[in-house]
Amino acid sequence: MMMFRGDAHRLYVQLKKANNQKLDLNKLPELREIAEIQEFYQTLDNDTLQRIFYRMVKERSGSGIIPIFVSTFPWLLFMFSNRIQDFLFSGGILVLATFSLLYLIIIVFYVVLHFRERAWADVHIHIIKDILEK
Repeated sequence: MMMFRGDAHRLYVQLKKANNQKLDLNKLPELREIAEIQEFYQTLDNDTLQRIFYRMVKERSGSGIIPIFVSTFPWLLFMFSNRIQDFLFSGGILVLATFSLLYLIIIVFYVVLHFRERAWADVHIHIIKDILEK
C-alpha cells in the first residue's frame, strides 16, 4: 500500500529514517535541491524576484500543450473517423491495438510530466513568496 501514498509520504519516511540514523537531514538530495533554489533566489533583488514570481504564476496557471493535446486529439480522430477507421481496421486488430497502446503510453507520460512541472512551479512560487515577505 506504500506505493499509493504518494511522494510526500515517501519523503516523510525517508526523512524519518535518516533522522533515526542521526544523519543530517539538510544533506539529503531532496532538501539540498530546495536549499540551492532558495540560496539562488536570495541573491536576487526584489524587483527581479517579483518578475520571476509573476512568470512562475503564469507557468503554473497556463494550461500548457499537454492538456490541450489530451482533450483535442480524440475530437480530431472523431472528425476524421471514417478515414481513420478504414486505416486502423484495414490491417486488422494489430494496427488498432498498436496505435491505441502507443497513444495511451504517450498521453500518460506527458500528463505525468505536466503535473510534475506544475508541482515544481509551485515550489518556486512558495520559495519566492517567502523571500519577498521577509
